[in-house]
Amino acid sequence: MPGALPIADPAPLDGALPDSAAVGSESRPWSVYIHVPFCRVRCGYCDFNTYTSEELRGAKRSDYATEAIAEMALASTVLSQAGVAPREASTVFFGGGTPTLLPVTDLTRMLAAARDTWGFTPDVEITTEANPDSVDRDYLLALKEAGFSRVSFGMQSAVPHVLATLERTHDPERVPHVVTWAREVGLDVSLDLIYGTPGESLADWERSLDHAIAQSPDHISAYALIIETGTKLAAQIRRGVVAPVDDDLQADMYELAEQKLSAAGYEWYEVSNWGKASNDPDVSNTSRHNLGYWLGNDWWGVGPGAHSHVGGVRWWNVKHPAAYADRIAAGHSPGAGRETLADSSKYLEHVLLRTRVRNGLHINTLDADGRQAVAGLIADELVDARAALSGTIELTLKGRLLADAVVRRLLGDAPI
Repeated sequence: MPGALPIADPAPLDGALPDSAAVGSESRPWSVYIHVPFCRVRCGYCDFNTYTSEELRGAKRSDYATEAIAEMALASTVLSQAGVAPREASTVFFGGGTPTLLPVTDLTRMLAAARDTWGFTPDVEITTEANPDSVDRDYLLALKEAGFSRVSFGMQSAVPHVLATLERTHDPERVPHVVTWAREVGLDVSLDLIYGTPGESLADWERSLDHAIAQSPDHISAYALIIETGTKLAAQIRRGVVAPVDDDLQADMYELAEQKLSAAGYEWYEVSNWGKASNDPDVSNTSRHNLGYWLGNDWWGVGPGAHSHVGGVRWWNVKHPAAYADRIAAGHSPGAGRETLADSSKYLEHVLLRTRVRNGLHINTLDADGRQAVAGLIADELVDARAALSGTIELTLKGRLLADAVVRRLLGDAPI
């Protein structure tokens, strides 16, 4: 979860939702996100809501699972009182931080509580993030036995000097071992990569791509490094200690990723995400949880700094684990701020998020200005003509590199 929070109204202490949250809820998929805000060290590029042991100010990792379970009980009450339709969770995602810094019994307790609170669909996707050095085979086996179906390893790079700049602590040679162990116990595997790190060459990036592809994961994410204000890496760049990010090189890296991943049998389904192609129509190697965010589904975010969204109502929890623990102990909602999206904001987000998803934006949902812009986007080779004839927006490779510009044109150059 990013560090900066939007400006909005305070969230009520009881967490009560407006009546509008319930409208149409029975038809919207339901997901659960559980934020585990603990890290062994703070990476210099990271702006997520995470804390090392020295930063906890009295909060205890050992208490966290119990606190998160208490928030789930509160969530059940809040949703019921608002008249939001009860729905089984189709995805559950443990993110962080490093969820696997906690004992595996804590993760399985929280998962069991989510199951008891909402129930799970028969095809539920249950994922945890993990650092390669934070799990062994026994840990992964316990996750599988508890019901987890996916693990997303933060590989980031296969090149030691790139990992050092990012302040990642794992040995890249451990990645094949954890992937093998996950496969052996029956977990699907995703590998997360970052490109454009200062000092990373195109050859370095190719080495990382080759190393990731060699593991044959089900899913690969590749995110361009964004230098977030307030991070250690931003300060290093400002002082001239580290070179700034090269935007043109990042574009070359993205094109190389598409080339190599496509050749290896991976298909892009969102600008930064690829799934292994399958001939089985029942097999989807997407991250269905993340797709839920881009498609505007409902989810409850558990934990410090976690964001939630139900029917156009969005809120976020207090950030620090100690403040979160105090709210939970007092029987209050941990919510810090909340906003109810106006129709104009809903439309903006609809276009902004769904444009990133392959065939995620239907042309007939655009306003008149947006529909009029499509022909020009096709002429400029930013949008695929065949997909447009079928009624959807699909970005070309050039369009993916210029996705923000495509969105601005679809919105009539409205600010985003």
